[in-house]
Amino acid sequence: PNAVLTSPLSLEEESGTNYRAPNLLQRVVSLLTNVRPGSDLTRFQAMQLPPLFNIPKSQLQCYGESVYCTSNDMLSRCATGTSSVDRFTSVVAWSISTLRPLTFGVAPYNPILGETHHVSRGTLNVLVEQVSHHPPVSALHATNEEDNIETTWCHYAVPKFYGTSIETVVHGQKQLKLLSKDETYVMNSPKLVIRFFPIPSVDWLGNVTIRCEESGLEAELCYKGGSFLSRRANYRSIRGKITLLSSSKPIYEISGQWDRTVTVKDTTNGKLTVIYNAREVLSGLKTPTVKDSEGIWPSESAVVWGEVSRGILSKCWDKAKEAKKAIEEKEREFVRERESKGETWVPKHFRVSYSKETGWECSPNEKWVPPAPIVVPL
Repeated sequence: PNAVLTSPLSLEEESGTNYRAPNLLQRVVSLLTNVRPGSDLTRFQAMQLPPLFNIPKSQLQCYGESVYCTSNDMLSRCATGTSSVDRFTSVVAWSISTLRPLTFGVAPYNPILGETHHVSRGTLNVLVEQVSHHPPVSALHATNEEDNIETTWCHYAVPKFYGTSIETVVHGQKQLKLLSKDETYVMNSPKLVIRFFPIPSVDWLGNVTIRCEESGLEAELCYKGGSFLSRRANYRSIRGKITLLSSSKPIYEISGQWDRTVTVKDTTNGKLTVIYNAREVLSGLKTPTVKDSEGIWPSESAVVWGEVSRGILSKCWDKAKEAKKAIEEKEREFVRERESKGETWVPKHFRVSYSKETGWECSPNEKWVPPAPIVVPL
C-alpha cells in the first residue's frame, strides 16, 4: 500500500505547510447557514467538508501524533519519578503535551469505520482504531514494554453549533498505567471551541481532572482562551492545583500557558518549578517514515486517505475531491451491505461497550501493542 505521511501538528511558527483556505470565514458561514443553534453536528451531512477544508491527515493520525510526536520523551519521564508526587506532576505535564494548536477553518479527515493508525517511536508502540462511525468513536492503545507503561483512550467527540461558535465536547477518558509502580491515572479532555466572531480562533477550553487513587493525588486544571480584549499573556492560559485527596489541601498551584511554559508552585515554601516547556517538547518534530511497506495494513490512515492527501499537497483540488468522494461512497456501500445482511461491525483490536451510565468504553484485545511498520525517526 502507498502511504502518504505528512509533518506533525506542532507550534504555529513551526508548522511547515499552511493549509488555510481562501475566503475562509465566508465559506464556513455559508456551510453553517442551514444549521440551527444548539444542533448536534455529528450527523450533519454538510459537515462532509470539501478537501479545501482538510489538512492532509486523518483525525486518528492527530490522536496518535499527540502521543508519539514529541521532541523529548514525556511519557517515559512519568515512570522514572522517584516519588508519587514527582510521577504525578510528570503525568500532568504529559497530559498538557497531548494538546496541539489547531488552525482555524481546516480540519483532519473524519476516519472511516475500521480505519487504523499504527506507529512506533523507539520502544513506544501506538495503535488507534475507529471503532464506531455513527457516533464517531476512536480507541487508542499505546505501550512501552521497556518502561512498563500503557495508555488507553476512548474518544467520542460531539460538536454542537451555537451561532457564533462550534463547541466540541470530547467524551470518554484517558487512562495511563505505570505498571511497575501499580499506579493508574485517569483523566478527561478539554473542549475544542471554534469561534467565528469577533476574531476567528480555535481553542482548547474547560476543566480537566487527573486522578490517581493509588497515590491519593488529584489535579484540577482549567484551560482558558483569550478574550477579544485580553492581553497575549492570558492567551491559552492554564490554571489549577494538585491536591491530596485525604486532606483536600492543595500541595501545588499550577499556572502558565499550555503552548509556552507551565509551572507548579509548592504551597509550603513558594518554590516554582517549570514542569512543561512547549517549545522543548513540540519543536523540531519529525515526520514518521515507512520502515516496512509490506507490513502496512490496508486500513492504515496514511493509505486510506493517501490519494486525497496527494491531491491536497499538490493543490489538485478536483483530484482530491474525487478521491474523497470515492472513499465516502465506498463507506456508504459497506453500511448498506452490512444492514442488508443484518451484520454488526466488530472492531479488530478493541472490545467496545456502551451504557447510558458510563458512555463508550474501549479495552484493547492485546496486552502489548506490536512494533509498527511506520516509525518516527529518533
